[in-house]
Amino acid sequence: MPDREFGIVKSTAIAAALLALWIAVYTHLAPLAHRLTYGFLRLVPGSHLSSAVEFFLFETPKVMMLLALIVFVVGVIRTFFTPQRTRRMLAGRRESAGNVLAALLGVVTPFCSCSAVPCSSDSLPQGCPWESRSLS
Repeated sequence: MPDREFGIVKSTAIAAALLALWIAVYTHLAPLAHRLTYGFLRLVPGSHLSSAVEFFLFETPKVMMLLALIVFVVGVIRTFFTPQRTRRMLAGRRESAGNVLAALLGVVTPFCSCSAVPCSSDSLPQGCPWESRSLS
């Protein structure tokens, strides 16, 4: 097997293993937060403090894991939709058709600062006018 094919297979296997690990950890966050709150910290069930601690121990890693996954997925998507390719796709179109196509291209990334800020900041050096980015 050539080196390039082996590298792709190896990278895909590593990504699949990491995704399986991510899913396993993500699905066990709630029971882990519950055990930490009431087992390890021995907080009284039903109190405001114990509820707040359990919520924090569950939500904080969940948000961080989702953020990491979204940033990774957006990074992969951005390898296929470079600013140059996007500019070529939008070039020479009427404004209305360009707006619709730009909106459809924007659907492939989540509408949050996790992806909007990097995509927008990459567009400036590529010559994309600021006005076209401020509409979204």
